[in-house]
Amino acid sequence: MDAPEPRIDDVDRRRAGIIGVAVLLVLLVVGLAWAKWMPYVDKTTALSGSGAWDGAAIFDSAADASSPLAAGWEFTTAYFAAVWRALLVAVLVAAAVDALVPRAWLLTVLTRRTLVGQSLVGGMASTPSMMCTCCAAPVAASLRRRGSPMAACLAYWVGNPVLNPAVLVFLLLVLPWQYAAVRLVVGGLLVVGAAALVARLLEPQRAAPSVVEVAPAEDARSVGELPGRYLRSLTRFTVVLVPEYAIAVFAVGMVSGPLSDFEGVQRQLGIVAVLLIAVVATALVVPTGGEIPVIAALTAAGAGAGLGGILLIALPALSLPSMLMVGKAFGWRATVATAAFVVAASLVAGAALAALS
Repeated sequence: MDAPEPRIDDVDRRRAGIIGVAVLLVLLVVGLAWAKWMPYVDKTTALSGSGAWDGAAIFDSAADASSPLAAGWEFTTAYFAAVWRALLVAVLVAAAVDALVPRAWLLTVLTRRTLVGQSLVGGMASTPSMMCTCCAAPVAASLRRRGSPMAACLAYWVGNPVLNPAVLVFLLLVLPWQYAAVRLVVGGLLVVGAAALVARLLEPQRAAPSVVEVAPAEDARSVGELPGRYLRSLTRFTVVLVPEYAIAVFAVGMVSGPLSDFEGVQRQLGIVAVLLIAVVATALVVPTGGEIPVIAALTAAGAGAGLGGILLIALPALSLPSMLMVGKAFGWRATVATAAFVVAASLVAGAALAALS
């Protein structure tokens, strides 16, 4: 007996899904080539010739500010000058994930039988996009809103800055090889292990991921629906998420000067400073690779490798603005738990780097 012909509605939905995925892939390839891949090729070429990082740490942008408000403004303008391309691509991609890609297809790609498997998939998906934690946040939040597994979404969010292959190359070109080795090993354990553990702790009884309430009720039913859905999603991300992000970056910038005096804190507080530095660095915000000039300056000033190891993980992995952007989608308990794992992993990285140096 012949199989029944698919209904017209099913054909329309499938066609809309195929076109939605195609649009997403175009945005990813073209956007990342423009914002990340080509600039990083140029950066690698420059570093291979000089062996020294070109430019100061982002925290120096507000060093001479006359007031906290001026410091916040100087820091925010310097930061957005560094990340605006990646942020634009992130918002376009996040809206496409939210509005154009069928939920079942996302689950097919990201759902695995084990939480570790889901974390591995999320971590692998993060490596080509090479975004800082803040630019990865809209995409991670969009994936979670569409019901993707928490472990995969967390691994994607943390994996973008921590497992960025370009930054690993930068580390090899600018700093001793131990920094890249520790980043890769500890970062890999953080991305896979922390994501799986957070999901296990907070969703122990769930065999399949749940749909977050703010997710769209249905996928697109026809190709004609795609433009309107995408524009609504893009407007929501632009109007709500971007201003929230900018305000958070401004607030962090107001206090980033004194908080980023890591060597001074360590000198004054001794062993107590180790945990404090890990917590503060996890909250501060840097662009992609922004931890490298900070570590290089501290190393040149005679700071120990242990301090550099802490900043190697804590500075790029998360930030307060990034956590605020994903908090509603992931849930605040999962967000805070992930931050706690980042702090712990940074301490492990500091100990490992101190032992290897």
